[in-house]
Amino acid sequence: MNSRPPDAEGTPVGRRLVLTMLGVGAAAVVAAPALQRVMESGLGAVADKDPTGLTGLLPNGGGFRYYSVASSVPRKSAADYRLKIDGLVDRPATYTLDGLRALPQTRLVRDVQCVTGWRVPETPFEGVRLSALLDAAGVRPGAKAIRFTCFDGTYSESLTLDQARRPDVLVALRMQDKPVAHSHGGPVRLYVAPMYFYKSAKWLSGITVTDSVKPGYWEELGYDVDAWVGRSNGRDDDPTG
Repeated sequence: MNSRPPDAEGTPVGRRLVLTMLGVGAAAVVAAPALQRVMESGLGAVADKDPTGLTGLLPNGGGFRYYSVASSVPRKSAADYRLKIDGLVDRPATYTLDGLRALPQTRLVRDVQCVTGWRVPETPFEGVRLSALLDAAGVRPGAKAIRFTCFDGTYSESLTLDQARRPDVLVALRMQDKPVAHSHGGPVRLYVAPMYFYKSAKWLSGITVTDSVKPGYWEELGYDVDAWVGRSNGRDDDPTG
């Protein structure tokens, strides 16, 4: 999710910009599906440059909210995207986007649940099982956790090794049956199906195998490290998988 809490401070926004964004959001609610897709893409582009988090309050055709903890995020294409796997492994590796696409792909269709309350039902994700990448790298004895880093330069996440090896944890290349868009964390993001969406780190660039869990960005600010939907963060949402 990579979200900003409602009480976070940001750069002041002019009245005209606020009214414009609210107008766009209202239009998205009543627009036809094709127009909603255009709105979703436009809101994503605005959110990339919005350090205030205000765009996270707006509805859009896909049901998602746009969040980032960085004021801007560089774009990566197939030509310059790289995913590095290192740490306590025998065979460190660096994957290109084409290299990830060439690996066996797994498709999951699950609800997405944000810890702030919104849910997007039956959302397809497709990608490489994280366990397959870990097996290829050769995890060393003594490894207990995974640390994820992102090319926004700010966000990080973590899983225990057992959690990372679950079959419903993907290095996702596709979302809603199309390539993961930049505004949704593309071209590659993490997808942890049974946990709140902040565990599914966007703009994934690094997977480091470690000997202990290092809390991620939001966990350092009080979110639960183990973010099982309905069993953490004081929430009782229905499980997503």
